[in-house]
Amino acid sequence: MTFDFDTILDRRRTGSYKWDFCERAFGEKDVIPMWVADMDFAAPPAVVAALKARAAHGAYGYPMIPKSFWTALSAWLKRRQGWEAGRNEMTLIPGVVPAINLCINAFTRPGDKIVIQTPVYHPFYAAVENNGRRLVRNPLSFDGGRFTMDFDHLKSLDDSRTRMIILCSPHNPVGRVWTREELGRLAEIAAAGDWVVVADEIHGDLILPGHRFTPFAAISNDAAARTVTLTAPSKTFNVAGLSTAVGIIGNPRLKALFDSQLQSAGLTMGNVFGLAAFEAAYREGEAWLDALLVYLAGNSEFAGRFLTENVPKIKLIAPEGTYLGLLDCRGLSLEQAELDRFLLREAKVYFDPGPRFGEELRGFQRINLGCPRPLLREALERVERAVRAREARTGS
Repeated sequence: MTFDFDTILDRRRTGSYKWDFCERAFGEKDVIPMWVADMDFAAPPAVVAALKARAAHGAYGYPMIPKSFWTALSAWLKRRQGWEAGRNEMTLIPGVVPAINLCINAFTRPGDKIVIQTPVYHPFYAAVENNGRRLVRNPLSFDGGRFTMDFDHLKSLDDSRTRMIILCSPHNPVGRVWTREELGRLAEIAAAGDWVVVADEIHGDLILPGHRFTPFAAISNDAAARTVTLTAPSKTFNVAGLSTAVGIIGNPRLKALFDSQLQSAGLTMGNVFGLAAFEAAYREGEAWLDALLVYLAGNSEFAGRFLTENVPKIKLIAPEGTYLGLLDCRGLSLEQAELDRFLLREAKVYFDPGPRFGEELRGFQRINLGCPRPLLREALERVERAVRAREARTGS
C-alpha cells in the first residue's frame, strides 16, 4: 500500500492544542506550530476505520477489555521489538504521564531521591517535585552533535535515599536511541543501587533507519525485575487524544503496588474509542508505520540540508528516533527570551523553547518533524527569511 503524508491536513480551530494554542496564548494567528509532540498526519486508515465502526454502533458505555487487545500488543512487541511480555505483566493505564506519577507514589516515599537524565521531557520534573520527592539531575553529555549518558556521574548519585530513575527511551528531546551497551551500563548501576527503573518507551516504535531499539526490561533478568515499562500507540499512530496506554511490570510485587495505586486513583476503566484504536493500530498499522518512518527520515534529512545551505547559523541535531529534533540556534547570538520572541513574532513559527526541557538547552529549540514536507519547507523558509531580514538590519 502507498500512503499520502504530503497532503496538509487543516487542523486550525478544531480544538487542537498544537494548532490553536498560539492564537489563544500569544494572539498570533498565522503561526506554524512545530512544537508539541503531535503529528500532523491522519491516523492509519485501519485506525480511522475502526473508530468509525465503533462510533456507528451508537452506544458508548463502560467497556470491557477484550483478550484480543492484549494479544495484539504482545504480538506487536515480539514482532517489532523482539520482546516477549506476558498478559499477566500488563496493566491498562490512561497515559504515560499519569503512570509516572503513580509509580512515584507506589515505589518511593516523600523525601526520596529520583534521578532524571536532563535535558528531558518536562513532565518528569513536575512528577518528581509535585509528589514531594527530591529531584536529582544526571545531565547528558553533549559533544556538539550527539548526546550521551554520563555514567561516572550517574554512579556518584547512588546513596541510601536514591530509589528510582526515570528513563526516557528513546530520549525526548535529544532524539537518542540508546544502544544495548548503554542500557546495559545503566542497568548495572541501577542494580548496584537497587533502583526501580521507570522506562518511558512511548517513542519505542519510532526508530529511524540505521538504529535499533532495545526495551530496557529486555536487557537482563535483573532489569526485568526492577523495571516498569510504559508504552502506548499514541505517538506512533497519532492517537494521543484517545488516552490509552499500557504499563508492563514483570515483577509481581511491583505490579501489585502499582495496581493498588491505579485502583486508589480510580483509573481502571478504559476509553471505548481508545481501546478500538489501540488494537487496530497494533494489528493493522505496520505497513503505515514502515512508510511513516521512511518519510520522517526524509524530513530530518531535508531539514538538516536546508539549514546547512540556507541558515547555517542554525544546526539541526537530527534524531535517531522519535520525530523530534533539536535546533542549535546559538549561532544567532540571541538570549533565550529574544530568540523565542524572534521565532514567534518575526519568523511566525513556534517551536518548543529548549530550556523547557532543561537549562542545558539554552539557545536551542525543539522542532517537531512529524508533518507534511510542504509544511516543513514553509516553516523553514519563514525562519530563513526572518534571519536574513535580521542580518540586513543589524549587519551581523
